[in-house]
Amino acid sequence: MLQKADFQRLFEYTIWANHRLLRAAALLSVPDFRRDMGSSLGGVRGTLVHTMGAEWIWLERVKGVSPSRGFDEGEFPDVIALRDRWVTIEEHRAAWLRGLKKDDPAEKIRYKNLQGQAFEQPLWQIVQHVANHSTYHRGQVVSMLRMLGSKPVATDMIVWDRERDAKKKRD
Repeated sequence: MLQKADFQRLFEYTIWANHRLLRAAALLSVPDFRRDMGSSLGGVRGTLVHTMGAEWIWLERVKGVSPSRGFDEGEFPDVIALRDRWVTIEEHRAAWLRGLKKDDPAEKIRYKNLQGQAFEQPLWQIVQHVANHSTYHRGQVVSMLRMLGSKPVATDMIVWDRERDAKKKRD
């Protein structure tokens, strides 16, 4: 079972990787950012909005609210609008995380999915899912960026670990 410190690690990595990907997406033209590439979620914008929306939906669920819909990608005309909303979600998640108690990871969370079906799972499983879900979709975006001729960006957790270790040695 994951503990609060594990949650912190997963969320720090997720933020680092998301920001890295957003910086890469910011180099696209607006038409390429919005382009439907035939992916299950459209293209870069659609996939990033879905990823951010899922992080928000799960945060709301663990706080006791089950949203009935995600975000509409049309709400985000460019990467800046997307980044600004995502940063707000990250700040809310950090505040929620600070308030967690030692035994909270084992607590069962009751929620409804977007279709209204009820579920119950331990918080630690939900947090692990959120991190894994974001990783999966970041991989899709990296592939789309390559197809659009952009320089690929590494978002692997091991790259994040190496960067953190190197920074600690310098400090």
